[in-house]
Amino acid sequence: MHLASHPQPHRRRSGFGFSLVEMLAAVAIMGVIAFLAIPSVTRMRSDAERNLAISRAESLNLAQSSFIQVRGRGTAETLWIGTGASNESKYQLLRPYLSFSETTLTRFLPGGYNVQFPASVLSMTKVGLVGPSGIIPY
Repeated sequence: MHLASHPQPHRRRSGFGFSLVEMLAAVAIMGVIAFLAIPSVTRMRSDAERNLAISRAESLNLAQSSFIQVRGRGTAETLWIGTGASNESKYQLLRPYLSFSETTLTRFLPGGYNVQFPASVLSMTKVGLVGPSGIIPY
């Protein structure tokens, strides 16, 4: 009798594929890793937004300085006071002096952050930065 004419029944060879227990263990390990990593990623994102807000506030401080230098102290103060107390109108005065500027102050700053411009531009006081957790010193 010839062996090639009679196929052997299919037998599972050990070493190929994974058992259910092995798959469940792998999924459990990945779940633990994800559980440990997600808070870290969230914290990094929060820190990145805070750093961006500080950077944007510093940009506003430089723009304020450039505004005074270009317009002159008297004209700059007159324009600054003439805009009223609105942070948005003061931002519009400074927009031409920013290297990157959005159309509005709300779009310029990350979500949850706001700035408070000084009442007088001549005082050269830094822009106040307020975040979700309160005032941010920078």
